[in-house]
Amino acid sequence: MANDKHVNFFALQKACEKPGCPLCTIVNERIDRYIDGMLFEHISDRTFRAQYREAGGFCRNHAESLLSYRDGLAVAILGQGELSEKIEDFRKKKMRRYKMPCPACAEQQRIEDEFLTFIAEAAKLAPEDENELRELLTSGAGLCIPHYARMVELRKRRIPKWFMEFQENKYKALLERTNRFIDFSAWGKQKQFEALPPEDKVVWKELASTLRSSIK
Repeated sequence: MANDKHVNFFALQKACEKPGCPLCTIVNERIDRYIDGMLFEHISDRTFRAQYREAGGFCRNHAESLLSYRDGLAVAILGQGELSEKIEDFRKKKMRRYKMPCPACAEQQRIEDEFLTFIAEAAKLAPEDENELRELLTSGAGLCIPHYARMVELRKRRIPKWFMEFQENKYKALLERTNRFIDFSAWGKQKQFEALPPEDKVVWKELASTLRSSIK
């Protein structure tokens, strides 16, 4: 693998050791570092602050994450400009429209697209490297629905067949387990329900996390 591919491979390898969608894990970790670094390094950067203002600040989810950081001064400096603009809008009784996306959302999409493209282009790797990546990704939980849907949208027909089959077979198996859970939850089927494997008795939790990404 090329050096940049090594970085993505080992990031995926580490993420696959944890439960849930590995890309959600990577995004959460990297966005935390992005915001932390932004507060520490770029708060006095006029270019960044201009971009921040053009976006109207962070979106609700990423703005809430600011509460977990200890750099209160940096958060106050960012919020000062936002609040001043809102007060001015209220005075004019006209809310301004922002053209730029939330900076953290833009970074999140960049990270997602980078890794989805890396996986989708597995066939461009040397055969032994593709096999290693294949073994890694098909031994874990796989991608959540939002991230796989993003891959389909991004790469269309160029997704490796082995990855497409792995993901979609996982979803079909999850649907079958969900159907069985619903069926055996009906009145009079207590014995069938009790005979379900422990993980199938709470399959609704797996279904909920698969349908929605676990990005903070």
